[in-house]
Amino acid sequence: MNIITTTEALAAFCARAAQFPYVTVDTEFLRERTYYSKLCLLQLAHPGKEPESAVAVDTLVEGLSLEPLYELFRNPDVVKVFHAARQDLEIFFVDAGVIPAPLFDTQVAAMVCGFGDQASYETLVRKIAKAEVDKSSRFTDWSRRPLTEAQLTYALADVTHLRVVYEYMAARLAKSGRERWVAEEMAVLNDPATYRVDPDEAWERVKTRTTSARFLGIVRELARFREGYAQARDIPRSRVFKDDALVELASSKPLTEADLGKSRLLLREARRGDIADGILAAIKRAVEMKPEDLPKPDTLRDQMQVNPALADLLRVLLKAKAEGEGVAQKLIASSADLDAIAAGERDVHALKGWRREVFGTDALLLCEGKVALAAKGQNVVTIRLPA
Repeated sequence: MNIITTTEALAAFCARAAQFPYVTVDTEFLRERTYYSKLCLLQLAHPGKEPESAVAVDTLVEGLSLEPLYELFRNPDVVKVFHAARQDLEIFFVDAGVIPAPLFDTQVAAMVCGFGDQASYETLVRKIAKAEVDKSSRFTDWSRRPLTEAQLTYALADVTHLRVVYEYMAARLAKSGRERWVAEEMAVLNDPATYRVDPDEAWERVKTRTTSARFLGIVRELARFREGYAQARDIPRSRVFKDDALVELASSKPLTEADLGKSRLLLREARRGDIADGILAAIKRAVEMKPEDLPKPDTLRDQMQVNPALADLLRVLLKAKAEGEGVAQKLIASSADLDAIAAGERDVHALKGWRREVFGTDALLLCEGKVALAAKGQNVVTIRLPA
């Protein structure tokens, strides 16, 4: 097995990889006990059958620098290929502020190429590379050393088979003319904002059924404190307190440590010390906040008048278009997108870019009563209606 343990060896591999049109990349990491992912192993491969074309980089070796890798990531002539890249990319962005470019995600490409919603790596390897991936090492502790032969075999399979998958996907996209579609999807992954978690916005991910501005103000302050506390100490936010405890606190509005002790859902560690002080200070800020400074409830969606019959027709149209184009429905439009369109909204993701070409134009015509849907054999087709 080719295991890299020095910066010099990593630099030599990256220099070789820079001579090829693409490099495949994968990571093994742990996140159960930390806020940020702990990178434990990095796998890289460039085209070729020689053993040294694929390597595992032991990122836990003291003194090893990933700068040679980041230099390769910045090389505009080498495509960086990942599968389900989001978490991998977050690691590199948090570590060095680097986002690989140009970027190719085979999971996204698979959705464009008709492999269904979020096709797994194992599925693509089996269907395209005609190989099987041994899953036995998937849930091992990647931080423990030494790594076993089975772990390294599993890890390297994640980048060696990915070469075959990428070359197949790239050729298929070039033939269908859908390279631009995948490029549009990469925009989110290329955006630094995707990997930044702003404590001021953390409350927006907390699910509540209450639209009271004061209640939401408490939720906002508690979520802001929790996120900042977890980030500063690199611990999971759930170790501070979980969402259900946050909502309970927003409802009960405890003012003292004695009040915190009455909580059913708050962890014992959160009822005293720094966390307790932070909770009480957050609630006090929200309770004393001026009405104009409280968050404004988003009542527009609650007031949205969805035409249920039209929404059902849009779902039929989406299914027909997705099947006709060989694209995953989920990639084109979500259920929320369809409801928004049926309610008259037009600033919707499904009505922009390549999605408009595939689905959006006919969806708008359907809403305007200019096309109808009809069964033709096993298929559903659109029929333009007379003016």
